[in-house]
Amino acid sequence: MNYILHILIMIGIYSILIYSLNLTIGYSGLLTFCHAAFYGIGAYAFTLISIKFNLPFIPALSFAIIFTGLVSFLLGFPALRFRGDSFVLVTFGFQMIIFTILYNWISLTRGPYGIPGIPRPVIVHGITIDSLPEYFLLVLVCNLIFLSFLLLLYSSPFGLVLKSLRDDERLAESLRKPPFKNFLYAFTISGAISAVAGALYASYVTYIDPTSFGIEESIFQVSILLLGGSGNIKGPFVGVLFMVIFPEILRFLGLPDTIAPNVRQMIYGALLITLMFIRPKGLAGEFVVR
Repeated sequence: MNYILHILIMIGIYSILIYSLNLTIGYSGLLTFCHAAFYGIGAYAFTLISIKFNLPFIPALSFAIIFTGLVSFLLGFPALRFRGDSFVLVTFGFQMIIFTILYNWISLTRGPYGIPGIPRPVIVHGITIDSLPEYFLLVLVCNLIFLSFLLLLYSSPFGLVLKSLRDDERLAESLRKPPFKNFLYAFTISGAISAVAGALYASYVTYIDPTSFGIEESIFQVSILLLGGSGNIKGPFVGVLFMVIFPEILRFLGLPDTIAPNVRQMIYGALLITLMFIRPKGLAGEFVVR
């Protein structure tokens, strides 16, 4: 039962993360490789403010959202003046900068040693989330709140403007839909909501270190979105289900311990390649990221 709850909790955390990434990639058409940086900033902001000021979960989460949103806005302001490969390289560079800061600012982040002993979420005085069923309920509530907000945003006039800019930026701009302003809003909201996933992850595992928020994690998150399908409501959830559950299924193949990890990785990679040939838009997508 605990194993199933753990899987469901990770699905919930990654759902928030990938649906927020879908706003940038799927709806805006901006391929970014720095979402793990925002994820990490949210996790560290939540952790540090919780430990240093002994704040309950909701104030600490609010701080993490605001702080990460501010960072994503400050990055988006210069980065969104670029398009295509240049924008990808800017986000890639930012990802590397944030990882280097987290890894080397030992006095603040403890660098490669990580931060252990992150307190369990305290909702109000006397109510602490300290069991898997309670944590699952917390993740479920956060999903209902933040995914509902994102889904409303997807179907709102703002979401339609983003899709029009994604499909034909010049045409949308001729209709007085300014690309820079709308992309900046989307990029900022996407980064801010990724902090929710970071805070949930940090309080769940009670330990964070920079390796959880490196470029490999950014690539993994983009892979989830592209596999499930970007630019719609179903795709991110399908991608999260596949990428979280399928590796767990491979654990039950009964392979010898000496070769099991490598064989699982080969099977996993081969299946991903096959799916991309069969479904270039993803399992449930409507937009091909170029």
